Amino acid sequence: MNNPIFTTIVHEQLPIEKLASQTIARQEGTLTDTGALLIKTGNFTGRSPEDKFVVKDNISVKSVDWNKFNNPIDESSFLQLKDKLILYLNKKKEIWARNLFACADDRYRLSIHIINETPWSNHFASNMLIEPDADELKNFDAEWLIIQAPSFEANPIIDGTRQKNFTILSFKHKTILIGGSGYTGEIKKAVFTVLNFILPYEHNVLSMHCSANEGANGDTALFFGLSGTGKTTLSADSDRKLIGDDEHGWSNEGVFNFEGGCYAKIINLSAKCEPEIFHAIKPGALVENAVLFENSSYIDFSDKSITENTRTSYPLEYIPNAKKPSLSGHPQNIFFLACDAYGVLPPISFLTEEQAMFYFINGYTAKIAGTEVGITEPKVTFSACFGAPFLPLHPEFYASLLGKKLKEHKVKVWLVNTGWTAGPYGQGYRISINNTRAMVNAALSGDLNIVNYQEHSIFHLSVPQNCPGISSQTLLNPREMWQDKTAYDEAAKKLVELFDKNHQLYNHPQLS
Repeated sequence: MNNPIFTTIVHEQLPIEKLASQTIARQEGTLTDTGALLIKTGNFTGRSPEDKFVVKDNISVKSVDWNKFNNPIDESSFLQLKDKLILYLNKKKEIWARNLFACADDRYRLSIHIINETPWSNHFASNMLIEPDADELKNFDAEWLIIQAPSFEANPIIDGTRQKNFTILSFKHKTILIGGSGYTGEIKKAVFTVLNFILPYEHNVLSMHCSANEGANGDTALFFGLSGTGKTTLSADSDRKLIGDDEHGWSNEGVFNFEGGCYAKIINLSAKCEPEIFHAIKPGALVENAVLFENSSYIDFSDKSITENTRTSYPLEYIPNAKKPSLSGHPQNIFFLACDAYGVLPPISFLTEEQAMFYFINGYTAKIAGTEVGITEPKVTFSACFGAPFLPLHPEFYASLLGKKLKEHKVKVWLVNTGWTAGPYGQGYRISINNTRAMVNAALSGDLNIVNYQEHSIFHLSVPQNCPGISSQTLLNPREMWQDKTAYDEAAKKLVELFDKNHQLYNHPQLS
């Protein structure tokens, strides 16, 4: 790959403490009481998935699933924007660069050179990807290039973008362009999108939007789930080694992390409920869009005045029981997490292979509709394979790979409701993290292998009738938690209809 020529000052491979001090000197960040760096990402405090483009060329034209997350852009527009970005950055006094890896498994490792407009974006990249050692840096040969400039804005009329912000991927040129948004998650998810193309399409490796951990006896567990379902929280277990909190590959050899760090939501974070994440906010961690208590350097974790999507990134080794290198064997248990605001799904169910395929392709969760008075109807979210915005290939491609692996390795798959029970949001209550942990631990330990199961009359899921460690066995049967049984049945049937309607968008992959 030919790197662009930069004529300005380029700070390469700076240590994190230097990046932090430069950020503070540029008045782009401040230190918190823990020593972590706090920054604001500007107008964008989350991803803009509909502003992600893939260059349409001979590589992508027939392989990419063109949709609202994979918008086509022509090669000339891409090259024009690349030239503009380079010209823009060369007018800056200084920029930052870094060589990094993605994928903990050397057999699938991707070498990346990233150029950033700001030191704190470079800091994020260092936290989230894998830092080469001194010997690896000497002979580093970048295969992919990322150019990221939050302050650069495109002209949609001239440049072919939808808005002034954009993320553009070219598989032919092996380049990612990011402009107009300072939200660091765009970097992370652009790399994930690239891996979601290369690994399944070229290497027959299943790429997954999931967290992963490993037990004392070497057993591996995967946790799939959309934002707010507990994916990061449940995988950060002091009794198990953390492999990674968000992105993994499943090869013929086992599971491996794509990243070298964690990117955790911190709204309402507490040391009691999430101690591993809480104590990872220390020097070297980067905190985004949080608010400090007035006249102090202490983070107010409850303050969502900027965004509810407050986050922190930190190296994987900040979790005391993180596994390095972040590799493991084939999973024995997989958990599909759904925050069901309807309050009708059982808190844990065992899935058949066919049901596992059904819930994987649906990728369900239901969030509260909003905070307005009187608005209590849940908002259903379906995201294919629990990661639709990051999938360049058709979802059935990933589902088919999963189905083959489930069958080959005889993996137990569980559906876990981390949302409401005893009624929908506004009437019932959310299942406690302690109860959810107890059910997950019972599945991992094998305790749920020796209990009686009952088929749910509406969802037809296998529901355990006993579980050690939970506050009430009645919790296992959601219908019994509702006072109005008729209302429960109606709500459950409504959700089944939504599942079936969404599933009709896909051809159900056959297990062969």
